[in-house]
Amino acid sequence: MNRRLVGVAAALALIALAAVGAAAANPALLITGYDTATVEAVDGETGETLATVEVRVADGFVKRYVGLSATDDLPAGEGMLFVHDEAAERAYVMRDMAFALDIVFADADGTVTTVHEAPPESPPLTRHEGTGRYVLEVPRGWSERHGVGPGDRLVIDRE
Repeated sequence: MNRRLVGVAAALALIALAAVGAAAANPALLITGYDTATVEAVDGETGETLATVEVRVADGFVKRYVGLSATDDLPAGEGMLFVHDEAAERAYVMRDMAFALDIVFADADGTVTTVHEAPPESPPLTRHEGTGRYVLEVPRGWSERHGVGPGDRLVIDRE
């Protein structure tokens, strides 16, 4: 085999290995962008709008894994909506998070099942558990300020 061809193949293999290593160390590098949506929280009894938030949609494995960990700040009125294929018991952690969040679990029809106030990451990682197809992360205190709790609904308008 030609020595030059072997050298080129070795160089390409090293580049590929470096790319895989970089992606493993920082999975956010694999994300090219997020779809967005508007989530309206409505009172479960009256149907009255409690709050509206603009969200990035994390609907694939890598996006759900990275979540907001690559985010320095989350302004009021913004959040992230994690979308799973079906409702199930789930656990979320605050991996690499620099700020506190509310974690709102909602079942397949959008009914809120659980709300957690989660502080920034601190070892060991705390598992925030709930049942849901959807998990909404918003700035900490959002749920209390707007009166959002179990039994209320999240209405999702995907753009």
